[in-house]
Amino acid sequence: MDFEAVKTSPAYVFDHDAILDNLKPLESLREATGCKIIYSIKALPLLAVLELLKGRVDGFSVSSLFEARLAREVLGEQGGSVHLTTPGLRTEEFAEISQLCSHISFNSLSQQQRLHHPQLAYSAGLRVNPKLSFVEDERYNPCRQHSKLGVDLQLLQQSWPKVIEGLHFHTVFSREDFVPVLATVETLLPLLKQHDLKWLNLGGGYLYQRIQDQKHLINLIRELRQNFGLDVYLEPGKGLVGNAGYLLTTVLDSFVSDGKTILVLDTSVNHHPEVFEYQRQPNLRVTGFGSESALLVGSSCLAGDVFGEYQFAKIPEVGERLVFSDVGAYSLIKANRFNGYNLPDVYWHHQHRVELLKHYSYPDYRQQWC
Repeated sequence: MDFEAVKTSPAYVFDHDAILDNLKPLESLREATGCKIIYSIKALPLLAVLELLKGRVDGFSVSSLFEARLAREVLGEQGGSVHLTTPGLRTEEFAEISQLCSHISFNSLSQQQRLHHPQLAYSAGLRVNPKLSFVEDERYNPCRQHSKLGVDLQLLQQSWPKVIEGLHFHTVFSREDFVPVLATVETLLPLLKQHDLKWLNLGGGYLYQRIQDQKHLINLIRELRQNFGLDVYLEPGKGLVGNAGYLLTTVLDSFVSDGKTILVLDTSVNHHPEVFEYQRQPNLRVTGFGSESALLVGSSCLAGDVFGEYQFAKIPEVGERLVFSDVGAYSLIKANRFNGYNLPDVYWHHQHRVELLKHYSYPDYRQQWC
């Protein structure tokens, strides 16, 4: 990619072709099994991305009224399915949500009992908590103890709402094998055998482009469709856009602190919040590694605004540009203007050209605080 064509800094750059490449293994799964693909727009609801995927996926997955409005606006009235699940369904919003969404997976039995109305047109489902943990960090474990996400499987075995037509589960993130989905479906088999369901949503959290062997998932989906007559949905988010995004930044200052070179960037962890949330070091594109090292830090007043220590053949100078990769998911959507620093510009890379999609201005900042 030609980052020289990006005229401003800091900037997000999203790659059209990389997203289509990420879609290929999912298209292969759909062709082999007849499953359906719905993009989870919470990862990156950029209109350019939604328009690119429209017609290439079977619909979108959403978590709120605004996401549902955006999904339906892009898809059109008959353009695809819209699936919603969230712990935060609002009573005053539910009538509109039920018109926008084709499938709603209630997060709890009480939520379903309170909000479901038999005359509404959506297909009612439940998000299930299978009580199987595949994530070590409890902050990101949907099946942690006292989880807020989904109906306890044991409770569901005791009390089954007759209106339920489908089930949804989501148990992993950034997973590079299909072991969790195989184990989870095995746990759900008693329910599938006992109740006549129409669909099963296997959730998201899998990096399909990094999983070479699809045969186990292919066999699973085929068996679900053949044995139970289910529509099976896959719900990729980061798996479609994660490695398709970049954060371009410029070195503002360079100095030594306690023996280490500090490079202050014109961006911050507030433009890539998962760096701080996960306490992890993001990937940096460099032309060559060497013995020189420097701490890359953001320009905000937060002491922990640190991207990490990196090795260079030569330490970058003030004015040089650097590029973080794999920031396509959960960066732009979570970015904020802490300290009053502007949000990065947004660029779209397609056919060897970059196009400026969005520049934020002072009026945008001021309007936020009116």
